Amino acid sequence: MNSKTLLILINLGTPDSSKKKDVKNFLSQFLNDPRVIDIPWLLRKFLVNCIIVPFRTKNSSKIYSKIWHSTEGSPLLKHTIELTQKLEHQLKLQNIDVTYAMRYQNPSMTSVLQEIKNKNYQKIIVFPMFPHYASSSTGSALEEFMRIVSKWWVIPELKIISQYFNQPEFINCIVNRTSEFPIHTYDHIVFSYHGLPISQVDKVYPNNDLCANHHCEHTYDNDNAFCYKAACFETSKLLIENLKIDPSKTTTSFQSRLTKKWIEPFSDEVIINLAKNGAKKILVFSPAFTADCLETLYEIEIEYLEIFKHHGGQELHMVKSLNSENDWVKAIETIALK
Repeated sequence: MNSKTLLILINLGTPDSSKKKDVKNFLSQFLNDPRVIDIPWLLRKFLVNCIIVPFRTKNSSKIYSKIWHSTEGSPLLKHTIELTQKLEHQLKLQNIDVTYAMRYQNPSMTSVLQEIKNKNYQKIIVFPMFPHYASSSTGSALEEFMRIVSKWWVIPELKIISQYFNQPEFINCIVNRTSEFPIHTYDHIVFSYHGLPISQVDKVYPNNDLCANHHCEHTYDNDNAFCYKAACFETSKLLIENLKIDPSKTTTSFQSRLTKKWIEPFSDEVIINLAKNGAKKILVFSPAFTADCLETLYEIEIEYLEIFKHHGGQELHMVKSLNSENDWVKAIETIALK
């Protein structure tokens, strides 16, 4: 008897549409997650449901509408579906099925895992679509997965990929995306990662230790192996080495911040300062995002381009995410199965 294996991709999620009602539902579910906003329950409920969601829904709906495909809908969902289909074709000869679920909204983890449960897989490989571990992304996805699966009467063999940012296959895929860019003609290169509150990064360290004590901008070791900030700077270092870029012409930064108490430097401020200091042409990578989404297609390609030009810059180009390209399909196969 051949044992049956399942590879499940878990992505963050997306509204069902760009309409205010669907955006509100997405924001509400996402921001009420205690791993995303890690403050006391009552304060989080008040902050999210009475302030953030009511005030952000209308504007977020407008922004989503700018990146929404008229026929294909959400770019993140589109790329996730295409990636799943390609992986399914790639792995069918190895007796491995492939599916996907979203941490928030649809298809929900609950509905997808109910289908999985009924198929009696002997092994499940869990592959979050987040290269760097963070409690608010990978941690939340894995917690929800285990919450559901832990209630099954039969729990199959599980393999969990918690992070893979430093795997050569992942780095090579990003390097491959630069083929269309004459990389040495740019005045500066920015590696922009999704931001996190400093408080969440500090919680990685035991005994009330702090990220600030570990030189995460320069050192990646066992002590900070699951520090998101350290992992991001290490990713930039690996890309700089592989692309043979002058490190002095690069900056690692963090976008999408909500407050000043998030990891620095902030990408928008970096973009502004580059323009003010005379940079005319810059290239932006977004290595934390494996699929293009609101943060890449709007925040970088539209918003950052506008602020760069407003302060004297001319050209801002973005390296596309890995999406569902064939090299990424092969990379996931290698990382998940080795």
